[in-house]
Amino acid sequence: MKKAIKFLGVFMLVFFTAIAISSCSRDDDPANNDFFAGTYRGSVSYNDGSTNTSTDDGSVFVTKIASGTKYNFAFSNGIPALNGIQFEQKGDNTLVMVGSNATSYIRIDNNELKILYAKDGKTWTANCTR
Repeated sequence: MKKAIKFLGVFMLVFFTAIAISSCSRDDDPANNDFFAGTYRGSVSYNDGSTNTSTDDGSVFVTKIASGTKYNFAFSNGIPALNGIQFEQKGDNTLVMVGSNATSYIRIDNNELKILYAKDGKTWTANCTR
């Protein structure tokens, strides 16, 4: 009887783990979810005048903050994160940074992330897909 209960417990653990993993989707849209976390992969770079980091094999982990309009961007390769960036929805599935201009622009949707962000003499760029 103990073996049957142990087997059933292990089976249930594996079953729920498989469901949890399969329910995560690359089709999640950052514009339509109250909570969003996703990794975009591609080219990323950072320059602060003394440090210049650039790679075609980088990543950016994007999370939506509880406020619903602010996002955090955690870069790979030791590049400092961008936190608390505010967005507005443009169209059905696209978010564009509030205050976008020629030197600061972030656009994100469920498939693509584009960043050109300059502040205080520091520049972050990303051209990534999911």
